[in-house]
Amino acid sequence: MEVKLFDKYTYDGIVIQDPSLKKYLSLRPLVLPHTFARHANKPFAKAQVNIVERLANKLMRGGTGEKISGRIIRTHGKLQGKKTKVLKIIETAFDDIAKATGKNPLQVLIQALERIAPREDITRVRFGGVAYQVAVDISAQRRLDLGLHNLAIGAILASFDKKTTLGEALANEIILASKNDANSYALKRKNENERMAKSAR
Repeated sequence: MEVKLFDKYTYDGIVIQDPSLKKYLSLRPLVLPHTFARHANKPFAKAQVNIVERLANKLMRGGTGEKISGRIIRTHGKLQGKKTKVLKIIETAFDDIAKATGKNPLQVLIQALERIAPREDITRVRFGGVAYQVAVDISAQRRLDLGLHNLAIGAILASFDKKTTLGEALANEIILASKNDANSYALKRKNENERMAKSAR
């Protein structure tokens, strides 16, 4: 029997075009992507965690009330530790993506991640008591982490204090990112990172 994500979406025929991300984009066939932290605290083990589960982990944010893009988002930890609830939200989002695009949502998610994963960033370096900002290349694993983080933050920002549900906002963010649309929050963050790195070269 073929294993399908949420018993709906096949893992077969998914194409990863970015060769640097291939090693870290796990598409291990699971009906419900929940490994119960089996890979926690092991170096580089998250590369073996299904990409949908990693997206779920990024959505389970605590209500820290920190400032994001000039706004304070207080989620009060409503999704913290509630993985089953988050996976239901992702399933709803995937249903919306399949309806809107007519494509496999897994393929759309992979395309989105390939487009929003930044290639450059800046870091602070000290020379003789003076701090400089220097452009650095980002490793493939960190590229994917930043892409997933920005995707989750974009969905939370789009649904916070609005009528739009988190599932709808997530579906919209993934579709916009996969199309390289300038309205995507994650794509804006990527372009901003790369622009700052370019000026720091």
